[in-house]
Amino acid sequence: MRTVKQVYRVDRRRISLVKFIFEAYEGLAMVTTLDPAAGVIALLVAPGCEEMAKTVIMDLGKRFLIEPVTFAAVLSKKAST
Repeated sequence: MRTVKQVYRVDRRRISLVKFIFEAYEGLAMVTTLDPAAGVIALLVAPGCEEMAKTVIMDLGKRFLIEPVTFAAVLSKKAST
């Protein structure tokens, strides 16, 4: 089973909330923190669940900062530090 990786920057104080929300949607996506100081997380979305994950992210984005970032941008930031 292949997952789809989606990378987002969120308000770092809300990372745990995002993790708990996605844990409540069992099997939808796994959340991992890539850069806690910058609030960068990755969603590993189950096949066929991309639209539902996008809906959840968009809904959370109405409440606090969530913006997509490219994985390449995350890697280049880590390489420069």
